[in-house]
Amino acid sequence: MATVVVVRHGRTTANATGVLAGRTAGVLLDEVGRQQAAATGARLAVVPFARVVTSPLERCRETTEAIVAQQSADAAFSVLVDAAITECDYGDWQGRPLSELAGEDLWQTVQRQPSAVTFPGGETMSGMQHRAVSAIRAHDAAVEQEHGPGAVWLAVSHGDVVKSVLADALGVHLDLFQRISVGPASVSILRYGAHRTDVLATNTDGGDLSWLRGSAPSADAAVGGGAGTV
Repeated sequence: MATVVVVRHGRTTANATGVLAGRTAGVLLDEVGRQQAAATGARLAVVPFARVVTSPLERCRETTEAIVAQQSADAAFSVLVDAAITECDYGDWQGRPLSELAGEDLWQTVQRQPSAVTFPGGETMSGMQHRAVSAIRAHDAAVEQEHGPGAVWLAVSHGDVVKSVLADALGVHLDLFQRISVGPASVSILRYGAHRTDVLATNTDGGDLSWLRGSAPSADAAVGGGAGTV
């Protein structure tokens, strides 16, 4: 099975000021976010990617560029833009301060039962999860078919989108996805197997990732926990 490295974009000007950016154009990484993206790129420089997929929004493209810039000069991979992993359509909530949104009745539903949420003028949170998971799984299958079960690829997306993908991978209901944390420029790692999904890492911002260059993983779980990576 192939391995997908899922990265959230670095911190943005909207994140820093407490505004729900949504799909607003022109929201860029701030200085902290650029440093975060560069640090993630340095971590991932040892990992040869077979494919790179990014949300079309600027903050994800910037993060992707920072990562790709540190890949090997002879690396051969395609960079694809996929709207299916773009930010949630928050509709009328877009561009508003989080402190203001916290006073809305819908806010409590977002916190406690996201599967019941339809953002006014926007999409449902369950629809967001469905499109994102479908896209990630489709890219994963294509990468494995083209490059083999040892291939590693990168997806760069947004906080709620990544959380929803992780919830699906962990086999938990969308209503529990607020229990998952995904920090700016964090790295999560998944493998979609024939029998189950392996969640190798979530929300990491440090540590050696050179073990991802190893041979194709076993399709069976290591009973007792296994020997780990070297």
